[in-house]
Amino acid sequence: MKILVIGSVYPRFHEDAEVPWLRTSIAHLRKAGLDIQVLAPAYKGLRSHEIDGVKVNRFRYAPAGLEILTHEEGAPSKMASKPWLQLLAIPYIISGFFRCIKICRKFRPDVIHAHWPFPHAYIALGAAKLFKIPLVLNFHGAELLLIRKKKWVKPLLKFAIGQAQAIFANSSFTAGKIKALRNVNVEWSPYGTTLESSAENVRGSECVGECGDKNAPIAHKVTGKFKILFVGRHIERKGICYLIEAAKYLPRDQFEIRIVGVGDLTEKLKEQAGAIRHSREGENLDAPAQDAAEIIFTGKLSPEDLANEYRTANVFTLPAIVDSKGDTEGLGVVLIEAMELGLPVVASNVGGIPDVVVDGVSGILVPEKNAKALADAYKRLADDPELVKKLLAGAQQRIAECFTWDGIVERQIAVYNKLIK
Repeated sequence: MKILVIGSVYPRFHEDAEVPWLRTSIAHLRKAGLDIQVLAPAYKGLRSHEIDGVKVNRFRYAPAGLEILTHEEGAPSKMASKPWLQLLAIPYIISGFFRCIKICRKFRPDVIHAHWPFPHAYIALGAAKLFKIPLVLNFHGAELLLIRKKKWVKPLLKFAIGQAQAIFANSSFTAGKIKALRNVNVEWSPYGTTLESSAENVRGSECVGECGDKNAPIAHKVTGKFKILFVGRHIERKGICYLIEAAKYLPRDQFEIRIVGVGDLTEKLKEQAGAIRHSREGENLDAPAQDAAEIIFTGKLSPEDLANEYRTANVFTLPAIVDSKGDTEGLGVVLIEAMELGLPVVASNVGGIPDVVVDGVSGILVPEKNAKALADAYKRLADDPELVKKLLAGAQQRIAECFTWDGIVERQIAVYNKLIK
């Protein structure tokens, strides 16, 4: 079976960390015997190439210096800060449209699988109609939230949904948004972990007692301060500012917050952390007088150093919010990765996160933008080792039921087969 995968982003070189879930998904599809090619835009003149034995067809849409609409940051965020980039949208779609036809004429895929249907449904539609190829549209949430700010996107997405033979959504949250546009059948197609090798590295160096079961949770060292770990881009929808505010309610001698990654908000977040540290005394807080928990920004880390952060942490957190643009977490794959690595998780009850974190079963959910609730959840875990064990066991069961790549790919291929027949 031949599949053409279309997306706005794909790794530009072997070490590139862009869309690791999509790269991993394609690797598992190839392992199952499928022949895959990728169609993605160029970045600064990048030509077509191969990654992991997969041909990546790059389409040019502007002079090399202007081909920055995608990669390294989401296109909506880029266009918000650089409005002139919107002028590239039309040549982007036109160039991708004709390149898709050219590839399909030669490759003859059995299915076209387009991620981020706005605008990639319109890149795929010409070839799908011309060569009578079934079209799968895969929604990740951002394109649907865009409707709140750009009303003209709604009829375009509604029309595109009607042209597809199958619709995938990364979460029940995203599926609900699709059905609100058009009442169609939606297949739930989440992601699995992208840290398989890292998981084994962490497991191998920290496993204690009976380590025969490679799927057993990692045994973390519980010494010194209770370490709260965040890993991700420093952008508004991650809600990092509320994690920093939670430090006010956590004793410095017992808790430590570690923030991994970089982003547009890094310096602003560091200023916030510094202000909390120096203004703690005299505030009217619903917490005992104390120094706030220490907040450490690690910056961007190597895979080895990142594995060490997971190995020495006590809890992983994702205090996500619905941001000022209406954007939020479509799924929260980083939570799946943390659960795979044997960490209990605390996250906000927004977007697709509840698909991963079932409150009190596979983790703890708190209301968004609530620093006190975050702090209380961390304290519960620090004070109750039995609760941690219960959540770790529930997390492993949740992953086994919903987020293994074998299961995800099996369901995906079943849809492909149905469309072909």
